[in-house]
Amino acid sequence: MVTGEEASEVEVPLHETLDIVTEEATPDRVVLTMAVGSKVHQPMGLLHGGVSAVLAESAASMGSQLNVDPGAQTAVGVDLNITHLRSVKSGIVRATAVPLRRGRTLHVWSVDIAADDGRLVAVARCTVAVRPLPD
Repeated sequence: MVTGEEASEVEVPLHETLDIVTEEATPDRVVLTMAVGSKVHQPMGLLHGGVSAVLAESAASMGSQLNVDPGAQTAVGVDLNITHLRSVKSGIVRATAVPLRRGRTLHVWSVDIAADDGRLVAVARCTVAVRPLPD
C-alpha cells in the first residue's frame, strides 16, 4: 500500500516498463516525463494514446496520494477524460498535473501533456476517489 510521501518514490512496474520518470511530486503539482520511441508507438509510429492516458492518470493519482492521510486513506483513479491534440514521434513528453479540487472524498486534477518544444500533445481531467485503507 502506497502512502503519502512514498507516492513519489514508489517503484511502479508499469512506469519502469515505459521509462516514466518522476521529476516533481508535491501535493500541488506532479510532473512526469517519458521518452517517446518505438516502445510507446502505435502502428503508425506515433505516441500511443493509451500511453498518454497512463501518464495523465499516474500523475493525478500520485498527486492525490500526496494529499490524503497516509495512515487512514488511499487514492484511486475513477474517471479519466483525455483529448489528444497533436502527434509525437520522438523526443520527451512531460505530464504536469495540478489539482482543480481536493474534496473530502473526490479530487479532480487537470493534466497537460506537452512535447519537449512546449507544445501541448494532450489535455486530461482525472477524477480520483479518496477511500479508507482496507482493514
